[in-house]
Amino acid sequence: MSSYLEKQQAAFKTNVTSASSKITAKRTSLVPPAEAPSPAPSNTSNTSKTEKETKRKREVQQNVVYSQPAVTGYGTEAFTQVTYVIDFLKKKDEPKTFQEILMYLSQVHVEETKKKLIATILKRHDRVKWTADPQLKTQNWDSGTFRHQPLINVRTKKDLIAYLQIKPDAQGVAVKDLKDGWPDCEDAIDDLEAENRILVTRTKKDNHARMVWSNDPSLVHKVDPEFQMMWHKTELPTVDELVRKLMDAGQKPASEDPSKRVKAAPKPKEKKKKAPRKGGKFTNSHMAHLLIDYDKQRR
Repeated sequence: MSSYLEKQQAAFKTNVTSASSKITAKRTSLVPPAEAPSPAPSNTSNTSKTEKETKRKREVQQNVVYSQPAVTGYGTEAFTQVTYVIDFLKKKDEPKTFQEILMYLSQVHVEETKKKLIATILKRHDRVKWTADPQLKTQNWDSGTFRHQPLINVRTKKDLIAYLQIKPDAQGVAVKDLKDGWPDCEDAIDDLEAENRILVTRTKKDNHARMVWSNDPSLVHKVDPEFQMMWHKTELPTVDELVRKLMDAGQKPASEDPSKRVKAAPKPKEKKKKAPRKGGKFTNSHMAHLLIDYDKQRR
């Protein structure tokens, strides 16, 4: 019995030994020899790879879109925000609190330092009028209201007449400057012109008002229509006939008779004669033998 078990044990050991030798042989065959050198990459392959990479980078850069302001950072600076605020106040034409301005700019949740910078610029800007809060004894950096300050603070007919009357000079007022604070002022200008309260110059192409001046309606007098008809029916003498009648009456006309004007013949231009060249002092005496004048020795 024992001999049978011993034979089975010996056979099992033999099988295990043979199987382990086969597995190690397969693993060693899969490993490459250590002495075999690895193939080095060629220069042509490296250059082709770099060219492909540069082409890919160029394609990526060309496909980038720069139309979004948030990507480029446009509008983030304080002075740019102030420009938007002035346009906003100009369109609304009413006082706005600083909180309403921040809501318009979408800057409610930004840092307080940026808010203070915008408020400081607005208070010092010549196109913005800041009004303090009457309910506060001590004003805060964000208190009060802001309103657009136009070039000419005129918004009604009465304001326009008063502004023209207190002007220290006789220069006209440009309508484009009036529109800065009064965009729809043309209808009021037409009404005031019909009432003879202002004088207006207009463009030839569109007949739009361009400049306005103050006018006194008491100086305007209407002419009788019958007299106007008589005036237009009267035949006025010509300029030559007026001159002749004035001369016959012994009066000197304000202008000469254009038909009797004799134009003087143009004088020929005299050619200027060149003055003879005066001899000066010889400073280069070492070249005197080269500067001898031989014209007198000619026959």
